[in-house]
This record gives sequence, C-alpha cells and structure tokens, in this order.
Amino acid sequence: MLKFGTYVRVGNAAEAYELLQKNRNNKIIGGGIWMRLGSRRVATAIDLSGCGLDQIEETDDEFRIGSMVTLRQLERHRALNAMVHNVFEFAVHDIVGVQLRNTATVGGSIYGRFGFSDVLCAFLALDTSVELTGAGRVPLTEFVQMGYVRDVIEHIVVKKHAYRASYEAVRKNATDFPSLNVTASWWDASWHVAVGARPLPAELLACDACGLVSEYPSEAELRELADRVRGLSYGSNLWGSAAYRRQISAPLAVQAVRRAAGIELSAAFAHELELVETPRFATDDFETRRAALLDDQEVH
Repeated sequence: MLKFGTYVRVGNAAEAYELLQKNRNNKIIGGGIWMRLGSRRVATAIDLSGCGLDQIEETDDEFRIGSMVTLRQLERHRALNAMVHNVFEFAVHDIVGVQLRNTATVGGSIYGRFGFSDVLCAFLALDTSVELTGAGRVPLTEFVQMGYVRDVIEHIVVKKHAYRASYEAVRKNATDFPSLNVTASWWDASWHVAVGARPLPAELLACDACGLVSEYPSEAELRELADRVRGLSYGSNLWGSAAYRRQISAPLAVQAVRRAAGIELSAAFAHELELVETPRFATDDFETRRAALLDDQEVH
C-alpha cells in the first residue's frame, strides 16, 4: 500500500524543489499512475497541479510542454503533432485507454525513463531538452543517462525543425505495453533513430552512429542501420525474449526510416530483412480507426 505522511499542493516549481531537497523520501506525484502501484511510505507527497505546468505553449522556435500536460493533451495537440508527422499521436494512442491518458503526465513519463515507455522513445529522436528547476535546461539525451536526480521537471522543450518522422511499435495486443518501439526522424541534416522497450530505456543512434548519411537512404545504408540496431543490448521479459527483440529490431527500424523518408524497399531487400508485419493499430491502417480530431476545448 502507498502511504503519504504529508500531502502538499505547491504553488510553483521552486517551492516543490525546496521541499524535495529537505528529505530524500519526499517525492513528486506527477500523474501518480505508477507510484500508486508501489508499496511504500512517502514522507511528503508533492503535487504540481497548482503550478500552471499543464499547458503546451508554442513560440517562434519551440514547443514548451509543461510537465503536468497529460498524454491525452499530447496526443490531441494539432500544431505539435503536425510538426512531427503525428509521432506523439501514434506513440500514445494505444497506451491503455483514454481514462489513463487523461491522468498520466508527460513529465512523469520522461522522469521515470521507463524501459517500456512509448513517450520517451518518441521524444528522444527529436530535438528535445528537459527544463529542470535546479539544473536548468538539459538535452534529453543527457537526461536519460543522468540516473535518479532530485530535481523538478518544469517543461519538456521540442525545438522546431522541418521534421520527417515516424513512430513504429510491435505489441501483443492493442493497449498493451510494446514488445519493441522505434522512432526515426530526420532533422538538422541527419537521422536520429531511437529504439525503446528493449526492455531497457530507449537508446538513440544519431548521425553517423545509425549508419545513415542521406535524407533518402540507400539500401546499403539501411543494411548498415539494421546491423547497428541488432547490435544494441536487448533483454527478456513477459513481452518478448532478447532474441525476439533483436530479430524484429532491424525490420522495425528500417520501416520507421522508410516511412519517415517516404521511400520504398525493393522486394529483394524486404525479403532479406524478413520484414515482420506490425499490428494494424501501429500502421497506416490507424487512419481508419482514429476519431475525428476534436478542438482544444475537448471535454475530458
């Protein structure tokens, strides 16, 4: 059972940061989705819902996503999704159900760096930074490697680019955790490929590290990408073995790049990769099952 010694609804992030430093057993609640599944006592539970961090703000050169923005808000935001070719919508629309996505927060998903996270995989392939109250703005690629930090996420910031991007995932069933997910994006004249649900936190292969050098990669480049993705570390759990994840990683990564770049593979290369068919809910058929977009005043 989860128990709170004290519950405090703070008015700003600075107050939350100060409380967090007072006791190592003080915790930020976030959406509380995963915290509630634990069995422990939290000295002081810090609620950020009164800090005004529940909006997605657009400036001339970036989108600033408040840490208390819900996954549903992320899924339905028109301008942000238009910039990234609906990567966020595709990444979160199969996370359990609308009720949960109306509660789970972007900040909690990023801070947790969960090995099963669709959200982290989607953000990692983009030009993303995390704004922390104490440490300031940190690139997401660095934040992923920082381990546990006693700090407060205020915003997740996505810089504006002419993105070409695609999110792909393999799941046993719709609404289930992914067995593997991949986000590929082209920006700043280079490719960025994030592979997640390994079941370790998502790992980014960027620029030369992914083996892709051109905006419309050749099959030789895609073969190099396949080799490098297979070379990542994979583990086993209820959603797939390490061997299975390694087997599907290359086809999924190539598929993500292919869709982002808008290119087709030769029949011979597709056969060579033994391309797996991803579930319908993770493919182009999503267009046939998505609800008509609602306006920003959607009733939850």
